[in-house]
Amino acid sequence: MSGPIGKPTPYIDGVEKVTGQAMYTDDFRLPNMLYLAFLRSAESHAKIKSLDISDAESHPGVVAVATGKDIPVSFGVLPISPDETAMAVEKVRYNGEIVAAVAAETIEAARDAVEKIKVKYEAITAFVSPHDSLEKCSPDEQIHPHTKDGRNIHKTAELRFNEPEKELETAKFKQTGFFKFAGVTHAFTEPHSTLAIWNGDETLTVISATQVPHYLHKNLSKVLGLPLHKIQVKKPALGGGFGGKSDPFPHEMITAYMAMKTKRPVKCTFSREEVFITHHGRHPTEMSMSVSCDNKAKITALDTDIVIDGGAYGSFGVVTSYYNGVLLQGPYKIDKFGFKTRRAYTNKHQCGAMRGHGAVNPRYAVEVILDMLAKDLKMDPCDLRNKNFLPENSFTVGEFRITSNGVRDCLKTVRKKSDWDKRYGKLPYGRGLGVACGFFISGSALPIIWNRYPQTVVHAKLDFDGRIVMFSGASDIGQGSDTMLVQIAAEELGISLDYVQVEVADTKTTPVDLGSYSSRVTFMVGNAAKTAASNIRKEMAKAIGKEKNVSPDKLIFDNCRIQTQDKSIDLSWEEGVEIAMAGRGSFVESGYYISPKLGGKYKGAGAGLSPSYSFGAFISEVTVNPDTGEVNVEKIWAAHDCGKALNPLAVEGQIEGSIHMGIGQALTEEMRYKNGQQMNPNFFDYRIPSSVDTPDMDITIIESNDPEGPYGAKEAGEGPIHPVLPSIGNAVYDAVGIRMMELPMTPDKVLSKLKEVS
Repeated sequence: MSGPIGKPTPYIDGVEKVTGQAMYTDDFRLPNMLYLAFLRSAESHAKIKSLDISDAESHPGVVAVATGKDIPVSFGVLPISPDETAMAVEKVRYNGEIVAAVAAETIEAARDAVEKIKVKYEAITAFVSPHDSLEKCSPDEQIHPHTKDGRNIHKTAELRFNEPEKELETAKFKQTGFFKFAGVTHAFTEPHSTLAIWNGDETLTVISATQVPHYLHKNLSKVLGLPLHKIQVKKPALGGGFGGKSDPFPHEMITAYMAMKTKRPVKCTFSREEVFITHHGRHPTEMSMSVSCDNKAKITALDTDIVIDGGAYGSFGVVTSYYNGVLLQGPYKIDKFGFKTRRAYTNKHQCGAMRGHGAVNPRYAVEVILDMLAKDLKMDPCDLRNKNFLPENSFTVGEFRITSNGVRDCLKTVRKKSDWDKRYGKLPYGRGLGVACGFFISGSALPIIWNRYPQTVVHAKLDFDGRIVMFSGASDIGQGSDTMLVQIAAEELGISLDYVQVEVADTKTTPVDLGSYSSRVTFMVGNAAKTAASNIRKEMAKAIGKEKNVSPDKLIFDNCRIQTQDKSIDLSWEEGVEIAMAGRGSFVESGYYISPKLGGKYKGAGAGLSPSYSFGAFISEVTVNPDTGEVNVEKIWAAHDCGKALNPLAVEGQIEGSIHMGIGQALTEEMRYKNGQQMNPNFFDYRIPSSVDTPDMDITIIESNDPEGPYGAKEAGEGPIHPVLPSIGNAVYDAVGIRMMELPMTPDKVLSKLKEVS
């Protein structure tokens, strides 16, 4: 039998999820469990003058009340910017920030007690626009005391290579655009939820809907003052993340603290409104971008200036500040390149990582400007892109190493399937085609917490019953990483999938893994799992070879049998296990992954570094109603280079999900605020695409077989979102002749643009 790698494989947890058997955090019920509710600030920026919890403490059913002074240690997913505390200590920085917490016998009692907490505030000037935050203010008005020069700027990032500004001054073909992007949120199905248990041996167990058990573990240790070995973090089934559960969160710290304080299990589960308030989604962004070409259609320079609204705390913001710029280095070769980003603190809930982190908005801008240049050059937009793609086995100007690159095949595929050459620019008014390409990382080469650990470790355990158990700290957030672990073990050992089990995302029983973010799991965990399973095979082959007096390399593991080529040795899997187990009982082999040394020596060179990069090309077909301004996506042709599709079913699912999410950001989704308060914290007013809005999708997987990835695999979870938005924007131009420079493209914005050109 050939192995499962490369074959469409249903998820191993699929049946449990569709039948309701899967256990999510909120499904856990423990005896004597307390319920947690929070008092949230009604002010955007204010000093806490007084906080009276006495009435709440005496409320029937209340067991404990806590405030920020009880848990004052700051934390953050990035150790270079730990600017958040579990609850506000001396002042609040956004409307909805947690001020106090109540643990009670029932959730109703907890919520009632919260209403009895009395707070007096002294209002401070609220900064709701990032541009206001760029200006100097008084020390009292600073959102955080650590910001420099009296400005509320979290991070400024700037890189320049080969003086792009000089090239742009004299370029014959140049286009500049100013773009605005609303903030968008993850809209995952499962709300945030955490259960904490203080055990009799004075250890802490935290069960939480998290993408990063390891980082949560480390931050719990810091905030609570507990040694690492006294903490266990477990991730059960997770109902979506998309980056929205890739931080350690205040509610996780509070729940754990309350369990320690009460010595009882404590649980909190957010309402949908609380999920919106917590946010950590895509940053509202403004950017001015200029791109130039020579008369041979070669891109000569790119420069961009970006202001991003970070909200009240840092989250992944340092990374975001760089990713907005550095990930513009592909898929096109640009030797004169520069960017400047400023991430401003504002008095709104913070932004963080979201699918395609930091690169989605700039990708829209550059792909729209390339279409504008193509028009100036009287050139087909596909041809312009073809002339400028990065080659394989090359370096970008910022020293990103490009290994495999299937972008030309991607573009060729969608161009042919969409009948682009016959239809682009020739469809009736109100109907159009648009093209765009994408580029993204396959795992970050540098870990968030700088240490000497590998990015991931996987243990493979062989036991007497023939089972292979794969132990991994990786978080399956719906992308199918648990299934990937099973596939790899079965492939390496020549056994069927049912021989393999997984134990995952439990910091007590599984080895270190840095979490599910930056499209790192298939690439990095996959490499580690392949090594671990291969080591099991080698150990078994040694034992069987010694027993049967044959060289271990002569043994073939396939079809649940272990054989020589001439069948002189022909063992069932179980027989082979019995021989291997003789004198041992069981054994464990490990695999790990550490990125190769990459990048330059300049400051910021580590940002965006990846062992490999994915590529893609999409073409969208849209209709635009000139009377209503409504844009409908009729069909999308998508081609994505994922190296090798370990599980084509999962890859297609990831591409479909990216298309769906990209359509939402392009057309309907936006976080709306008034004086710092979010006005649409629900799915009635924050509109995500429904099944009715989902277009026909023609998906092609392009396999470039990357030399760094497991079996040649690269990422497929985030890269596919990048071409979606600009292909829709460019299609709108083809349909009705307007450039949409502000997202989402709501009907009112489309109508306004149509009036400008009429």
